[in-house]
Amino acid sequence: MADWLAALDRRAALRAKAGLTRTLRPRAAGDQVIDLAGNDYLGLATHPEVVAAAGRALAGYGLGATGSRLVRGSTDVHHALEDDLADWLGVDRALVFSSGYLANLAAVRGLVQPRTLLVSDAHNHASLIDGCRISGAETVVTAHADVDAVAAALAAAPGRPAVVVTESVFSVDGDLAPLAALHAVARQHGALLLVDDAHALGVTGPAGAGAVAAAGLAGASDVVVTATLSKALGGAGGVVAGPAEFVRHLVETGRTFIFDTAPPPSVAAGVRAAVAVARAADDLRAELADRARHAVRRLGAAGLTVSAPDGAVVSVTAPGPEAATAWAADCRDRGVAVGCFRPPSTPDHRSRLRLTLSAGVTRADFEHALEAIVECAPQSRAEVVPVSARSEPGLRAPQSRAEVTP
Repeated sequence: MADWLAALDRRAALRAKAGLTRTLRPRAAGDQVIDLAGNDYLGLATHPEVVAAAGRALAGYGLGATGSRLVRGSTDVHHALEDDLADWLGVDRALVFSSGYLANLAAVRGLVQPRTLLVSDAHNHASLIDGCRISGAETVVTAHADVDAVAAALAAAPGRPAVVVTESVFSVDGDLAPLAALHAVARQHGALLLVDDAHALGVTGPAGAGAVAAAGLAGASDVVVTATLSKALGGAGGVVAGPAEFVRHLVETGRTFIFDTAPPPSVAAGVRAAVAVARAADDLRAELADRARHAVRRLGAAGLTVSAPDGAVVSVTAPGPEAATAWAADCRDRGVAVGCFRPPSTPDHRSRLRLTLSAGVTRADFEHALEAIVECAPQSRAEVVPVSARSEPGLRAPQSRAEVTP
């Protein structure tokens, strides 16, 4: 009976040998760490108006929603938030879920019909990958941000319903998908476009409405948008936004909507207040863009390999998984929290630190954090990927057996 536990121990030992151990590190309220690891891009998680709105709803509704949305979990706060999100994103309707992960699972599955082909970017988030798997549809994985590869995949399946699946600002390197070109190719072949706008909402686009709006695609009948409410909006939950007919379809058939407890009304109220603040926060978005440019210059001048971000995510290459872990730990010892991404959770088997910028961090602390990252950087720049990192199952397995590459 203990054999399965021993097998788990052996796998854990292999991960440890490859530098892939992951550890939970609880933080106290009000800790003094400079946070370049969380996703609170606009600093709204602790904004007075956001906290006050959540507090009022907490006092009025209690701790939880007490049920699924179709039973007792829908409140007037949830519906008001959905109306505000739809108006912000320029779509017919929006539907709130308890997480962005569940929103993506529902959106992918909801777009699949018999014979549907899913064309998924190689760097897509795990929630989109899992959505493709759970849908049961044939999935073709195309090279990252390669419009020609997407076109080739669609051309190879004439007459079939198809969905192009992509992030907007990618969560790993912070680069922007060519959304306008992807939409043009999708429309040419009669396909739909599904965009996870999680890392762009609040950060880019007119009034922070995201990359889909920035690309001029807001409200298009062949575009569906998903996002989290836990990043620039500082709360929790997810949203699917698009044509009213599709949202109705999810209400009636979406398993991760129907069978999941609704987000707490206090969270929905806080997020609604955050939406109002975010729409008027052009100054914070300008500050984030300036910080991203400054980070690239400062880290690049130190000899580090840095991504050129289109949002507030800056990726810094590490020599390998063990070096990335040690680098992040050294930064933490200096009071700076950074993200640490290692295989197999990276789509290209490349280890890196991921810096997520926040307007809630003072400029002085931000400068201090950059200096700490430079001072703690490993000496070697050569990337080494252990074989065990490629073979260990779990965090980010390949999306599909079928791939279209250049």
